[in-house]
Amino acid sequence: YQGGDIFWGSICIKANAQSCGECIQVSEACGWCTDENFLTVGESKSARCDDLESLKKRSCDPTKVENPRGLIQINKNKPVTIRKKDVPEKLDPEQITQIQPQKLTLTLRSGEPQTFDLKFKRAEDYPIDLYYLMDLSFSMKDDLENVKNLGTDLMREMQVITSDFRIGFGSFVEKTVMPYISTTPARLINPCTGNQNCTSPFSYKNVLKLTNKGDEFNRLVSRQQISGNLDSPEGGFDAIMQVAVCEEQIGWRNVTRLLVFSTDAGFHFAGDGKLGGIVLPNDGKCHLENNMYTMSHYYDYPSIAHLVQKLSDHNIQTIFAVTEEFQPVYKELKNLIPKSAVGTLSSNSSNVIKLIIDAYNSLSSEVILENGRLPEGVSITYKSICKNGVVGTGENGRKCSNISIGDEVSFQISIESKECPSHGKPEVITIKPLGFNEEVEVVLNFICDCQCASDGEPNSEKCHEGNGTFECGACKCNDGRIGRLCECSKDEVRTEDLDANCRKDNGTDICSNNGDCVCGTCECKKRENPAEIYSGKYCECDNFNCDRSNNKLCGGHGRCECRKCICDANYTGSACDCSLETSTCLAKNGQICNGRGTCECGVCKCTNPKFQGPTCEICPTCPGVCAEHKDCVQCRAFQAGEKKDTCQQDCSYFQLIKVAKLPQPTDQSFPLTHCKERDANDCWFYYTYAIRNDNKEVYVVETLECPPGPDIIPIVAGVVAGIVLIGLALLLIWKLLMIIHDRREFAKFEKEKMNAKWDTGENPIYKSAVTTVVNPKYEGK
Repeated sequence: YQGGDIFWGSICIKANAQSCGECIQVSEACGWCTDENFLTVGESKSARCDDLESLKKRSCDPTKVENPRGLIQINKNKPVTIRKKDVPEKLDPEQITQIQPQKLTLTLRSGEPQTFDLKFKRAEDYPIDLYYLMDLSFSMKDDLENVKNLGTDLMREMQVITSDFRIGFGSFVEKTVMPYISTTPARLINPCTGNQNCTSPFSYKNVLKLTNKGDEFNRLVSRQQISGNLDSPEGGFDAIMQVAVCEEQIGWRNVTRLLVFSTDAGFHFAGDGKLGGIVLPNDGKCHLENNMYTMSHYYDYPSIAHLVQKLSDHNIQTIFAVTEEFQPVYKELKNLIPKSAVGTLSSNSSNVIKLIIDAYNSLSSEVILENGRLPEGVSITYKSICKNGVVGTGENGRKCSNISIGDEVSFQISIESKECPSHGKPEVITIKPLGFNEEVEVVLNFICDCQCASDGEPNSEKCHEGNGTFECGACKCNDGRIGRLCECSKDEVRTEDLDANCRKDNGTDICSNNGDCVCGTCECKKRENPAEIYSGKYCECDNFNCDRSNNKLCGGHGRCECRKCICDANYTGSACDCSLETSTCLAKNGQICNGRGTCECGVCKCTNPKFQGPTCEICPTCPGVCAEHKDCVQCRAFQAGEKKDTCQQDCSYFQLIKVAKLPQPTDQSFPLTHCKERDANDCWFYYTYAIRNDNKEVYVVETLECPPGPDIIPIVAGVVAGIVLIGLALLLIWKLLMIIHDRREFAKFEKEKMNAKWDTGENPIYKSAVTTVVNPKYEGK
């Protein structure tokens, strides 16, 4: 990949195609240049094979490029039939078309898919053949009673679907060998026990071929008797095989074919016959004699895959009507057999008519496309556009579901060939919807060689004394000859004399180690990147080993030829990295490198060391433009400033123009710098500095902008008022502090007063006023 694009050239060149036919087999993108003078010195014959864009860049005339394309031709395209039941005129099945087109011819080129549309439409009132195949082992006795009237009842119900309906009947039991049945003479006559009257065991019997007479069905089925066998699985697969392949005896027409398989047991399949000593695989052929299968004792049961193939080949859709017990087994079988359905049969088959109609509606509402065997190297893909615009791809692209009668669906089918078949002859494949007798025939033609090959000149003198066929602008060598002009024999390829012709200046390297010496001529090697090419008589040149700049070959401003850069206009240097353009050196003032340097290869080289930057405009140590010219503008415009005394000598390098209003940048066609500076008296002055046509111009506003003087009275009044206010504030603060202090002292006094206690017993000078005298004679009485 490069930038998201595929290197088709790499694919084409890597193939090393030696002829136009080989080239077009590589990829659909490859073409072959037939111009005799197309190849340069050192290029091999295979260099004629490249992608179309590369051939164009390499100057090959588009009219001389062989690039055949595939095509599609519709040979038979009969429109699908629009048919309604209420139309009096009925059509034969052969007159009804449900698929369109019917035949195509595709011309395939390797790697180029061809896509065509296929249309399918379910026809109204399409004929149906239904064959009822029933298990007549003893366990199905009660079911047989309910099936005896099936013919007329089913005929009546099917009239709703189609007016052309036929029905047939067959029965099966088991192979007539041990251990499937008892082979004792008595059991061969009546396999049932007790007083049950059963018929002799048999493998398969075609009781009634397909007919439109429902009463005939009832009459013949009423005569049938139950039989019996020993094991539980039945020999139903033998019966299905015979029903599928014996088309004439069954009476199948090229219409919708339904096979109803009714049983209450499992099935034997390939390999089970070994139990009875039967080892020959089923041959898949019809062996009915007098409507009886006569080879059950000779051939094994068919495999499931064998049944699938035969049912598909004969367009038979199968309905398995089985009891609840065996539903899981037959549902798994249904998944293996396309266009089949499973219905639950009641214990006595009383619901068989509803089961058949439901299964038919399910099968007919789905169309599945299948194709026959594909030739080697051919692939096919499907895309379905179904009802209501539903799109399917992959495996789902083969089918559409929920199709009602009269609905139309379409498929996009792509067929691609990866290689040309070895025989090169046309192939035929068929595409058909499963369960339908119609099919599409697709004839495949393969483009295995170029058109110009048919005009080839055998044993041409252009190919070294007639050692090859000159075709498509190049020599196609005869066996044993090689070289661009078939000039060498394979036996002479490595001789020293021929190798000497491939050494430059009698050196030691053959073809500069960049090629192979073929017949004394260097054929240069091919690189992984097809854009990188070795060339020259000795492969001494290439287009990828030149000097680089910014990691680009020739700086991206030239092409590499024989290891030297050929620069584009306005570029020079060994790597085309030196631009002759000066636009990148222009400074803002319009000067090249700001007048302080030279422009070399599109880059400024500053001559003044103080200046730097891409255009020599940056000066980190310089004052600004405004500060640099401030003193000169001030002295010349206002006769003031530091250079007032030397103004005439130092400040005459610019033209001064006094104005009332400065020009704006939009008013000028040259760079302009606005300045604002202040003098010693704090007055502002404004000016602009510009360089126009190498003349320095200064525009200065003629009046200074000075600040006004101070107003004394408001200032004094403000100061006095401030002092008074500050004094009042200090007095208020002092008064507030005193009030707070007094309140704290009073609170402290009150608290001490409440806590005071006057204890008299502690006063040393205190004497009580009471005297107590005790009577000595008092005894307490």
